[in-house]
Amino acid sequence: MKLTPYGFGAAPIGNLYTAITDEEATAAVDAAWDAGIRFFDTAPHYGLGLSERRLGDALRERPRDEYAISTKVGRLLVPGDGTGTDDQGFAVPNTLRRVWDFSRDGVRRSLEESLGRLGLTRVDLVLLHDPDNHWKEAVSEAYPALAELRDQGVVGAIGAGMNQWQMLADLVRETDLDVVLLAGRYTLLDRSGEDVLLPLCRERGVSVVAGAVFNSGLLARHDPGGTYNYGPVPPELLERAREIARVCERHGVTLPQAAMAFPLRHPAVASVVIGMRSAGEVRQNMDLAARPIPDALWADLDALAASSS
Repeated sequence: MKLTPYGFGAAPIGNLYTAITDEEATAAVDAAWDAGIRFFDTAPHYGLGLSERRLGDALRERPRDEYAISTKVGRLLVPGDGTGTDDQGFAVPNTLRRVWDFSRDGVRRSLEESLGRLGLTRVDLVLLHDPDNHWKEAVSEAYPALAELRDQGVVGAIGAGMNQWQMLADLVRETDLDVVLLAGRYTLLDRSGEDVLLPLCRERGVSVVAGAVFNSGLLARHDPGGTYNYGPVPPELLERAREIARVCERHGVTLPQAAMAFPLRHPAVASVVIGMRSAGEVRQNMDLAARPIPDALWADLDALAASSS
């Protein structure tokens, strides 16, 4: 599986935080394609299946062998009461609800349902999604089920996606994963995945996909603000983000430009997945990604990180 340096994170087109239309979702995916992005990441969790349906619709007429798509297992979607809206950050009705399930049957059922929503017969990558509190079942049932599907050629590659590096490192040590998706732990603001996980992946031949490089919004603007890890920004982290922005500015670089480029400096990182909800966001981000960054900036940011650790 070949990953493009930047991937399209499809959580926002599942109505993350705010609703968008089907047409806006399709326009975002079309803009990503026009920008050369050929790696698309989704999950049942994103909008209770809405992200998968919209992504599948948007890619329907694209040549299947020209792009890679990943989805995730670990949360099954079952009927909800339909009386309100989703309580996990997506602006969708709760006609469905999530149930944790890392069993062998749960993995197979989840993938089958994802393929149905995507309108595909195969996906290129399947990830264990947030198995933080499900280690035993993930290792004893979910992983073997994915390995079997990989051996059968049903999926191209397997891995795990998490917001922490410690369990990902354990999974890399104890299983035969192809890919890990590390969200928020290898960014300009949080390099905690750097010392153990990334060298381990390099040693074991596991590709790293970096996600949440804006730390859920804090680094998405040159004037830092918004949210950090999907919650309020601690004052000390806001000040650190502002300090990073000031260093970037001295080199003629914006904070989001540096945030997107930073993970790709590491040889273990194969792709950076960026969540984007509109064609305008895609074009803006990819324009920033195409701009050069002087080596002196990285030297200054490395020095700043060392002094803060």
